[in-house]
Amino acid sequence: MDEVIGASVVSSLAASYGHDSAVHAVRVVLARLRQEITSGLLDEDALELALSGLSGAVENQLRQTLGYSLRPVINATGVILHTNLGRAPLGDAAIQHIRETAASYSNLEFDLGTGERGQRDVHVDRLFQRLLHDEVRTAELRSAAGARVPVPTPAAVSTIVVNNNAASVLLALNTLAEGGEVIVSRGELVEIGGSFRIPDVMAKSGAILREVGTTNRTRTADYERAVTERTRLLLRVHRSNFEITGFTEEAPTVELVALGRKCGIPLMQDLGSGALFNLGSVGIRGEPGVLDSLRGGVDIVTYSGDKLLGGPQAGLISGGSELIARMRSNSLFRALRVDKLIYAALEATLLQYVRRDFDAIPTLRMMRLSKDEIGRRAEALTAQLASPRLQVEIVDGESILGGGAAPSSVLPTRVLALTCQGLSTDELAARLRRSEPSVIARVDEGRVLLDLRTVFPEQDAALVAALNCFIS
Repeated sequence: MDEVIGASVVSSLAASYGHDSAVHAVRVVLARLRQEITSGLLDEDALELALSGLSGAVENQLRQTLGYSLRPVINATGVILHTNLGRAPLGDAAIQHIRETAASYSNLEFDLGTGERGQRDVHVDRLFQRLLHDEVRTAELRSAAGARVPVPTPAAVSTIVVNNNAASVLLALNTLAEGGEVIVSRGELVEIGGSFRIPDVMAKSGAILREVGTTNRTRTADYERAVTERTRLLLRVHRSNFEITGFTEEAPTVELVALGRKCGIPLMQDLGSGALFNLGSVGIRGEPGVLDSLRGGVDIVTYSGDKLLGGPQAGLISGGSELIARMRSNSLFRALRVDKLIYAALEATLLQYVRRDFDAIPTLRMMRLSKDEIGRRAEALTAQLASPRLQVEIVDGESILGGGAAPSSVLPTRVLALTCQGLSTDELAARLRRSEPSVIARVDEGRVLLDLRTVFPEQDAALVAALNCFIS
């Protein structure tokens, strides 16, 4: 220890990183070296080489120990909402608003007009009012001017924010149905990533699950027969990352709305992902949006902030103002609420929706990219690759939304299909992961696939460097 610490290189590291940190790094490096010697992994030449490189090993250990574990990566998988890679990246406006809010005091719960305590909800509820309530009322007026009678919708739509969508479901169920029954189709008793199961959340909420129908077929009559004096809520759940096809049937939302009105029971829909953007404009069909549900008369809608909405991790609950007020007054709401940084990011993201500046939201911008645009970028990037060992072919491919949204829908794309002489596919993918920054790719049919849909244009140079530096 004394000899290593006393070496000039390590002494300078101690001056830069701190003496205690340097001593800890030396201990780790020496312990690892002793283990390799004891295990017989080092012959005499290898041991001499390891000893000569002790200072470098200590420096690497210091950088690893004192560096960030959470760091940016290049997502070249083509999965837009990649849960393991942090889901939706935030736009520039959201990042700037977070920086401003974090670096100073703010009016998070302070009414600047009255000088009294305010509510943190107001910073985003005013924008949700623009995006949801006004749109729902406009749809009602259009329906009233036409031939058909509109479905009744809440007189006012409000929104509250909690820390994720699981919390949204928990809070809504606990508020509206604790001690009572909630009717759910057996085909919607889902489990999604992280072992999130609807029956488990239901039990934690204090509500009682009442299953109806079968796995593949549930009709409105099944719900109606299950209604008793103990029924507190009708619940629909988005199936997230799977679909049931073939001999299937599910109760139309309009019929469940009518049943709820008839029986005086609210209808709640857990959308999971939840879009405020017209997915049909990018070719995604059959994925219900938040406005679709509210326009259709659903009383409460729960959805995520960091999926199709393109904002920060959050759970959003939108619906009739009276029901939302009950949830806001639930003591559980305080335990699940979010901080000023989430409100800052969400407010900035929602303002882009109000301005209809969809390309300012990275998730939406990626969805709107055409196959030809991606193909041209792929050709330009390929032209910069210099290694003769690397074989690159640009082929047709498919990007997916991810995040449990529209599991059967894909977006056409062009991908770089890579192989490398002397490296297996898995080895090539592993080396890309170990590059700086890490490049995360897909492996398919013996090739490494890079989909530039999910690679920011400003990352192209780093991607080229990663491909060129270790395979020359």
